[in-house]
Amino acid sequence: MVAYNFQAQFAPDVESGRKRQTIRRDGKRRHARPGEAVQLYTGMRTKGCRQLGTGICTTSTYCAIREDGITLGNHPKVNIAEFARADGFRDFDHMKQWFRETHGLPFTGRLIAWEPQSS
Repeated sequence: MVAYNFQAQFAPDVESGRKRQTIRRDGKRRHARPGEAVQLYTGMRTKGCRQLGTGICTTSTYCAIREDGITLGNHPKVNIAEFARADGFRDFDHMKQWFRETHGLPFTGRLIAWEPQSS
């Protein structure tokens, strides 16, 4: 089982099930694979740690965010407005700004999506 931590600004959307995806850098720890359980938290490694939910991974694919758009796996066309909203942003401009300030652009990593599990 893989655990993902979310910043406070994203926690309400993750908890409600409106946000069912996350974009993460590839690193030392592996990401969830389709069919695996995921645990969703906010405030990990703090006294305020709280589980937001659990889910089953449905997608784990390459993701690149650039000033001019998004690439997902082998999909040449991505509706950037819908994608940004699904990831918890008002629009693609706000998403770009957040990624530019947090990670720098261009950004490459993985899109992890899940279906929520009932408690």
